[in-house]
Amino acid sequence: MTGWPILSLMIFIPVFGAIIISLIGGDEKTVFNNSRIVALWTSLVVLLLSILAWITIPSDGNFYFVEEIDFISSIGLSYRLGIDGISLVFILLSTFLIPLCILISWKSITYRVREYMILFLILETLMIGTFCALDLILFYIFFEALLIPMFLIIGIWGGPRRVYAAFKFFLYTLGGSVLFLIAIIVMANVVGTFDIRTLLYSKIPETIQLWLWPAFFASFAIKTPMWPFHTWLPDAHVEAPTAGSVILAGVLLKVGGYGFIRFSIPMLPYASEYYSLLVYVLSVIAIIYASLVALMQSDMKKLIAYASVAHMGFVTIGLFTFKQEGIDGAMTQMLSHGIVSAALFICVGVLYDRKHSRLISDYGGLVERMPKYALVFMIFLLASIGLPGTSGFIGEFLILISAYQVNVFLALGAGLGIILGACYMLWLYKRVIFGSLNKNKAGDILDIDLIEMLVFLPLIILVFWIGIYPESFISEFREPISNIINSLNDRIVR
Repeated sequence: MTGWPILSLMIFIPVFGAIIISLIGGDEKTVFNNSRIVALWTSLVVLLLSILAWITIPSDGNFYFVEEIDFISSIGLSYRLGIDGISLVFILLSTFLIPLCILISWKSITYRVREYMILFLILETLMIGTFCALDLILFYIFFEALLIPMFLIIGIWGGPRRVYAAFKFFLYTLGGSVLFLIAIIVMANVVGTFDIRTLLYSKIPETIQLWLWPAFFASFAIKTPMWPFHTWLPDAHVEAPTAGSVILAGVLLKVGGYGFIRFSIPMLPYASEYYSLLVYVLSVIAIIYASLVALMQSDMKKLIAYASVAHMGFVTIGLFTFKQEGIDGAMTQMLSHGIVSAALFICVGVLYDRKHSRLISDYGGLVERMPKYALVFMIFLLASIGLPGTSGFIGEFLILISAYQVNVFLALGAGLGIILGACYMLWLYKRVIFGSLNKNKAGDILDIDLIEMLVFLPLIILVFWIGIYPESFISEFREPISNIINSLNDRIVR
């Protein structure tokens, strides 16, 4: 290990914060207040470290802040950390959303607050570790351990069917990961190392690639989630507390996309191209099917959950075009979706905290009572649709360009999804915000308060920042993606 271990600090500072929270004494009110404060300050420190990494790291496609400690040198198993521009984007997204999760839970979570804050800090540790790992086994440990705190968050603080949703989430995601572990072991035996940096440019026999790729796909497709592996997501979102939905949509769905771009595509290039048609078909089905199902939803959370399935369909199309524009667009789409979907779930959470209902029919005419909320909701909804000038536009635009270069029908399928997305999102806004105020259910509802505005403000800034000046983020991952594409061209005989 050389230099300042900034990555280890980002990983273990939340653990240290969790330990401090566990040691807090006093009466119940004191414990609750101090737990919130410690968790918030801990997450802000980690956020500052991630911003420092962003400022420091060069945009040349190499791995930086590398740390390496041997565990079992005979098999190459090590504590290896390092980040490039691809990892950095997801780390920034993770460290940005955790403080917001703590703020939106400040009033809504009133029991077992100590445990709740501990779980979110542990979740932050595992998310950062997942994106920093440069050892396959270490990645797998962080990757799978993510299930545990999210399982507990849904199962303890979730809705009436929380136990069912938590177990469905756990079993679905665990199932695919067993195959992933087997594939990791086989790959390491072929290449002779677990070092991700070596595996990225290793030539694995094509026959072996064709067998390994479906195992990788099973795990990442469930995490994304792709159709038909998506059914756990609406249930998990509906039952999860607001902060749980924020992390689930904002970060955990991106782990699947990260897996594709970090492992499946660069390590198994021949198989990735061989199975690309399958990915295109499943992605287009996901976009159209999820959009049509979203049109039929009466629950706001479930509608946004199906919208997430559709948006991640765009991501997988972009990744498997194997073009600079497509993968740049997929990365931008994941970043935008992480921000916008998180914001939309917070918008639903604001209403739920006031009236304890997510049903669209229980609202209407909220513009009369909540004008500030109506404006905020409109911004994020338009970003979700992909309005030019917002974060949602640039990713979808780049993906459509690359999809058209691959196949015109692929682009048409994706384009139909954009139209359907506008339909269900605008219809949602019309029913909730406009029309007649439901005075029996929402007649006394209050507009957003100071804490909620503090949560929404940075999200709004990012929506327009990415939409107006996307280069500030695209420049971070352009070179790593270019390296992947060049490596693909060198190792695939077309």
